[in-house]
Amino acid sequence: MRRRRPVPPSPLPQRDGIDPVRVRLPQGTAWATVRDHLVDRLAAGPGVIDGMLDAGLIVDVEGRPVPRDTAYVPGMWVWFHRDLPPEVPVPFALDVVYRDEHIVVVDKPHFLATTPRGSHVAETALARLRRDLGLPTLSAAHRLDRLTAGLVLFTVRPGERGAYQSLFRDRLVTKEYEAVAPYDPALALPRTVRSRIVKERGVMAAREVEGEPNAVSEVELLRRRDDGPARYRLTPRTGQTHQLRVHMATLGVPILGDPLYPEVRDPVPADDFSRPLQLLARVLEFTDPVTGREYRFVSGRVLQAWASYEEWAGTPYDARA
Repeated sequence: MRRRRPVPPSPLPQRDGIDPVRVRLPQGTAWATVRDHLVDRLAAGPGVIDGMLDAGLIVDVEGRPVPRDTAYVPGMWVWFHRDLPPEVPVPFALDVVYRDEHIVVVDKPHFLATTPRGSHVAETALARLRRDLGLPTLSAAHRLDRLTAGLVLFTVRPGERGAYQSLFRDRLVTKEYEAVAPYDPALALPRTVRSRIVKERGVMAAREVEGEPNAVSEVELLRRRDDGPARYRLTPRTGQTHQLRVHMATLGVPILGDPLYPEVRDPVPADDFSRPLQLLARVLEFTDPVTGREYRFVSGRVLQAWASYEEWAGTPYDARA
């Protein structure tokens, strides 16, 4: 088997905690120049690409500007920084709960993405931490949905990232979530929910289909309020996209504030931080694969709809809502 060549180090530094974009020219002879390929591949338009090339903003592995007429060479790498549109700041603190020379564990607020993706780049936990902690090599060992709050593990040393990622891949991490959702007296709990969930690229919501289960969640009722919602402990045994949200909706008790389940709602403005999804990654427990130490971290956050439903919703509780 032919071994893949390692990615060379970036000749450009990070900018505000954000890595430069890297592009590897694929095999083929469809393009005469690097410029032609970038115009075809990127959605920026020929004028933008030409302007970046002329300004020396696209560089090769040595950090040298790539001229417009540079011949196309399969396997060549180029780097550049994107001009990012302004992002609405997420007005909530990102709390560091533990830090050493190997890992950083944070308690992420609702609405803050874990890593750059789509329209959320600078306003992400990773970019914030790189800037605030002065750790340019910091990487995420796993992801937490932007709308979900709670504990996230980051790694400090690039060479150790794979060891921590394997904890999640091999299901060696104990994760517990809390959720606030309607109470249904007819729903027998605790129970284990098993189903097959698929998430199609470009489709916002995941869905359950027939077939061998690939998603397993344990659902337990912790407490209910008289004439109010209930608080649940959710323990995922697998890691499918939106798994807990899908399973709670399937049980007929969708998590409060969920914009996708049981039905997709109209998007809210980017600066609307009201009614956050009432889902929290409460516990993260694992044995450190590098040091052998055992860790159990617990989020200090309180779900707003449990502390004060009316403050969260702006109206009295209505189980039919």
